[in-house]
Amino acid sequence: MLNWDDPLGQLTPEKNAEEQGTEQKTVTKRPTLAARPVRAEDKRVLNGMSDINQLAPFKYPWAWNYFLNANKNHWTPLDINMSQDVHDYQHRLTPEERHVYENVLAYLTTSDILAMRNIGLAVMEKMSAPELQIYQARQVYEEALHTWTYQHCIETIGLDQGEIYNRYRVVPEIHQKILICNQRLDSILRPDIDLKRRDELENFVMAYFFFAAIFEGCWFYNGFSPIFALQRRGLMKGTAEQLQYIMRDEVMHCSFGLRVVKQILKEENLTLDPRAIRELWDEAEAAEEAYAAYLLEKPIPGYTREGHVEQFRFIANRRARTLGMEEPFPGASNRLPWLDEQANLRKEKNFFETRVTEYQTGGVLSWA
Repeated sequence: MLNWDDPLGQLTPEKNAEEQGTEQKTVTKRPTLAARPVRAEDKRVLNGMSDINQLAPFKYPWAWNYFLNANKNHWTPLDINMSQDVHDYQHRLTPEERHVYENVLAYLTTSDILAMRNIGLAVMEKMSAPELQIYQARQVYEEALHTWTYQHCIETIGLDQGEIYNRYRVVPEIHQKILICNQRLDSILRPDIDLKRRDELENFVMAYFFFAAIFEGCWFYNGFSPIFALQRRGLMKGTAEQLQYIMRDEVMHCSFGLRVVKQILKEENLTLDPRAIRELWDEAEAAEEAYAAYLLEKPIPGYTREGHVEQFRFIANRRARTLGMEEPFPGASNRLPWLDEQANLRKEKNFFETRVTEYQTGGVLSWA
């Protein structure tokens, strides 16, 4: 039988008894606990002093519910049949449609890694309530899963991986969006950051707002729509189905992020500078316009760059309203009324029984 104290069998019976005796001599009594119990009211999103290792009692039960619901959207890219996509790409897509497909993937491959690094490295370790960290740990996993999904699509279609991945470095319109993200990430991914300082706190919340409301809430949410436009015409349906699962994750990432921002603003009695918010929206809109012009220099059936940018503005207004902020683009119209359906579908395939079952997420999110 395996001896866990001597798995390699190197101790003689005499030596073993001697060492066990030594261990017994060094055993001390447990110290008396001096810490008082954790109270929910003592918890804070940032700069909290309660025990970060103790999950309950909850102060933010909504964060725990996000974690529970996120686990109901569990999938992998290998679950989805991509064989028709290979045929579509090679024989049915026009050059313009291939350009759109390739560059959507080129943008997304780098973006989800950025999202993963933002939450996993810059944000999560600053949260001082474990129920927040636990959902964000799931979010880090999901961003990695999304990156795997894009890689799986690229590999399955047979695209040149090095060329596709490097487009974010050599295509200015893609690079600019990534550059904006990196600047925000670098501003909070610093070892000397001190969130007890008001200026540092404001900058952190602005970065969190950017990633939740703009990066994931607008650029991602709107960024899948060109592929969904192909799907609506019966093209690249496997890739579109992959993106539907990703979109369900991203809806929750955005919603959770905005909820956290609201909570921080309340707890810290903080008001974000309206001019800084305005500059952020303008910068994001300019980057999206340039990206759409490159992506859709020639429109594809049912999808144009004007519609893409207008939909960005419409979604931006929705995100701003969620935080009780002034709409950045008053009067923007909903050019893609079918887009929300991609995240709110009530059915999904049962991959193991090949039948339709009810989708399990906890309710449809309302963005109004």
